[in-house]
Amino acid sequence: MQMLIVDDEAHWVDNLSMHKPWHTLGIEQVHKAYSAREALQIIHTHPIDIVISDIIMPEMTGVELIGKIRAYDKRIKCIILSGHADFDYAKEAVRNHAVDYLLKPPTDEELFGAVRAAIEQLNAEWERVSSLERTQFALRENLPLLRGQLLLGAIRGERMSAEEWARKLDTYGLPFRDGNCALALVRLEDEFDPYRNNGQHLLEYAITNIAEEIFGEFMEVWSVKEEHGYLAFLLQLKQGATPDRPDLLLENLAMQVQAKVKQYLKGSLSVVITEPFRFPGELAEQYRQASSYFRRIVGDEREFVMKVDPAEQPSSLGALEVLHRPPVLLHLLEAGRWDAAEDKLAAVFAELEDKGSESWEHCMEVGFAISSAFMHLAHRGGKTLAGLLGGEDELAQLGETFASIGKLRKWALAALARLREGTVDDAQDARSHYVQKIQAYVDANLHLDVSLRALADHVNLHPTHLSKIYKLETGEGISDYVAALRMSRACHLLKSTDKKIYEISTEIGYLDPAYFIKVFKRQFDVTPQEYRERH
Repeated sequence: MQMLIVDDEAHWVDNLSMHKPWHTLGIEQVHKAYSAREALQIIHTHPIDIVISDIIMPEMTGVELIGKIRAYDKRIKCIILSGHADFDYAKEAVRNHAVDYLLKPPTDEELFGAVRAAIEQLNAEWERVSSLERTQFALRENLPLLRGQLLLGAIRGERMSAEEWARKLDTYGLPFRDGNCALALVRLEDEFDPYRNNGQHLLEYAITNIAEEIFGEFMEVWSVKEEHGYLAFLLQLKQGATPDRPDLLLENLAMQVQAKVKQYLKGSLSVVITEPFRFPGELAEQYRQASSYFRRIVGDEREFVMKVDPAEQPSSLGALEVLHRPPVLLHLLEAGRWDAAEDKLAAVFAELEDKGSESWEHCMEVGFAISSAFMHLAHRGGKTLAGLLGGEDELAQLGETFASIGKLRKWALAALARLREGTVDDAQDARSHYVQKIQAYVDANLHLDVSLRALADHVNLHPTHLSKIYKLETGEGISDYVAALRMSRACHLLKSTDKKIYEISTEIGYLDPAYFIKVFKRQFDVTPQEYRERH
């Protein structure tokens, strides 16, 4: 440390600087100044830590000097010496944050005590600064991890006050605010399987970068990999952003992410997006609904963009803490990751073998855990496990099954296969429901707008996804169905009514009669009038 002694009486300065053992306090260098102006010059050219100054000096008082020192560097500690026991001087010194006010001549004990107090204050302040810098450095280094843990906690339903949320968002540099957000869950499909044990993190990093680049044009983006293995993106419209179609923005951006990942990373993604919800209060429930969609709505379909139906009743995934390590079997079943669930069972039974075939309690533990997960899955689908597996007798015999690793393995794998089959059937039922709804709407509204966009809006699906599930279920495109229905309806009206051609054209959705005639002739090789005359 370096110290400066200031006094217009030279003998005071020389005596204090040269004849006191300052080195015992850790003072490495003592500077001398015989006026306030000279003191300021030294302060501007040397790293002074402590100033001892007389209070009465020509040109500038010690109090005025302290004021200028604090304007230059608030960390410099000042001690006042004075031959006057004047309360006003002392009050001014305290107001200017002087460490001490000593009367001349001070004893060595008083003087060293004041300097020691100044040193302690300096050490404490620099320790705080150093600690803050270390904290900020650690925060910068671990910011992605800390942000991810905060989002994971919110997804799991951990509660915080509004003030705590505001503080953490600010600390972590997250530009999210209390208000509407949406959540996108992204599942990596089979093309990425070779990377699961080698290069998975780099792959997920690349996908996250692509997603953040595309979503980030309009949205604030906060991402993390959650416990099911999905990449989760919390999204909030940027202030001032004005997209053309806000209702389609997220789906269109998600499709862009799919396309770029396909183009550059040679793999496909499936995406589930929630409707807007209040952040942070509704995040956990929206996450549960979105993650369950991978199993309940789409089954084994791949490479889709699905929007959660806001009319559906919210449900809770719950939690089952069994079978040693995540992801637990229930979570794999809920996520529709059937192959991973089968691998999980294989690992569980391998561990059972290691425990020893005589470990009846281990068999019971695994048996109860597996059957509980299976039952939970069946009940969530509105069914019974007995109904899915073929009757009450099989469940009644589970106690005997649990007693043998071989029997338990055989039962669990067979039950898993039947559950998987039933879920695929559910997905097909859902597709069939959409097809029936679309066909009924087209049949009743053929004279109105029955474009793919209008039909998608009617069933609250994205047009691309609606087109895909319709073709999966029927083997034909929606436009093919509409065109065939129009021609069938036209033939019926031509044969059974006296309506004019332009009236029939309007009734089946062709506003231009000439275009209707052209399409009809291309289909039947005769004009509508010729068809009527022949029939």
